[in-house]
Amino acid sequence: MLSYAVFSGITLGGMYALVAMGLTLQYGVSRIMNLAYGELVVVASFAAFVLMTSAGINPVIGLLILIPASFALNWAIYRILLKPLVARAKNRGMLEVDSILATFGLLFIVQGVLLVWFGGNYYSYDFMNSAVNVFGAAIAANRLVALGFAVVIGLGFYLILTRTRIGTALRAVAVDPQSARLVAIDVNFAACFAFALGGAMAAIGGVLVSMFLTFSTSMGVVFTMKALIVVIMGGVGNILGALVAGLILGIAEALVATYIDPGLTIAVTYVIFLLVLLIKPSGLFGRATS
Repeated sequence: MLSYAVFSGITLGGMYALVAMGLTLQYGVSRIMNLAYGELVVVASFAAFVLMTSAGINPVIGLLILIPASFALNWAIYRILLKPLVARAKNRGMLEVDSILATFGLLFIVQGVLLVWFGGNYYSYDFMNSAVNVFGAAIAANRLVALGFAVVIGLGFYLILTRTRIGTALRAVAVDPQSARLVAIDVNFAACFAFALGGAMAAIGGVLVSMFLTFSTSMGVVFTMKALIVVIMGGVGNILGALVAGLILGIAEALVATYIDPGLTIAVTYVIFLLVLLIKPSGLFGRATS
């Protein structure tokens, strides 16, 4: 029982971390607080569902379609909806307020379209549901696949940001956009690229989640809330912090659901979140600012 709960928690935490990595990249580089982020996760889940049930394309292959599609969609969202807000913003605070309002409206647009197409029911599909014995616990194979992809993609994402030229440029823009311009970094392109890459991460998270969880058109807000909590807990803009915070929340929720009551998972999330903020307001890996 314990091994099953821990493994389920690690899998769930991996999904939280993967989704939060994309959101922290969007905010850290482009300074856009995307409240519609969870809706993009849900869109990817439904896209994987349609590909599987209508075209017989399993979600692993579907990733090859949905990752570039989500990147292109988010690139268009930034260029059409958000770049005008960036251009007129006089300071970072004004941009954050405007982007919150704009993406809040986008949230309802996407959710409304999904409701028209799919209604309010819960959906799932049959993909690798056979059990696999892991340390004495029977774990569904789809969870193992989702966790494996989350680890590989999350590690690859981290290495891109820390070991490549484009990653160095993105981190430079996140730290100081003005100084980045002085070393010939195209800040506008970097912001757009980071927003699109964060959207691609949302799609990956949505597809992986759809492999082993039921989902509905109203779940976007839940994903956004969890991603925001993970981002703040780990330290805004810190990729490693998002990974650690996601795993902490996932394991805590799984243990509470297994040994106490599934209805208390949201409560334990907020308790841990508040404790972290009380002990270290800047987040687990965040730097305190004076």
